Amino acid sequence: MGATAVRHGWTGYAAAAAALAYAAPHFWWGAGIGATFPGDFAGAPHGTWEAAVGYWGMGGVAVLGAVVALALVRPWGRRLPRRLLAVPVLAASAGMTLWGFTYFALQYLLAAERVVSAPAFAAQDAHPQAAWGLFWYALFVVWGVTLGAAAWKRLRDGRRG
Repeated sequence: MGATAVRHGWTGYAAAAAALAYAAPHFWWGAGIGATFPGDFAGAPHGTWEAAVGYWGMGGVAVLGAVVALALVRPWGRRLPRRLLAVPVLAASAGMTLWGFTYFALQYLLAAERVVSAPAFAAQDAHPQAAWGLFWYALFVVWGVTLGAAAWKRLRDGRRG
């Protein structure tokens, strides 16, 4: 892989990295390991086949998302019709970006107002778990934006060629 491929396809690689960052904890949660989700994992569903299927399933979907992101920027992805690939990916990226930004905004950008209006939220917002949520939903924003940029570039490149 040359420097040109990375320079022109960095959005696809960034989206794939975000997808894998999302997948990893789902796999270890599916294995019953509460790492990176300490305080809340005790109350999260685990130890049942439904929970394992859910965690492993979401991890698998995220890995598929990484493959799709790479298909937008790698030569082997050119075998797929650009609109068939890029249009649904644009819709998914819009949903992911909206989901991540909305949660991020509601939980963190409005946290100061919550503390003023309801001091009981101060302890919740200061909990280490809040930092994990900050990362988690910011990851959705990064994943959605970079995936959308890669899909948009794929659509534009197809019009030129």
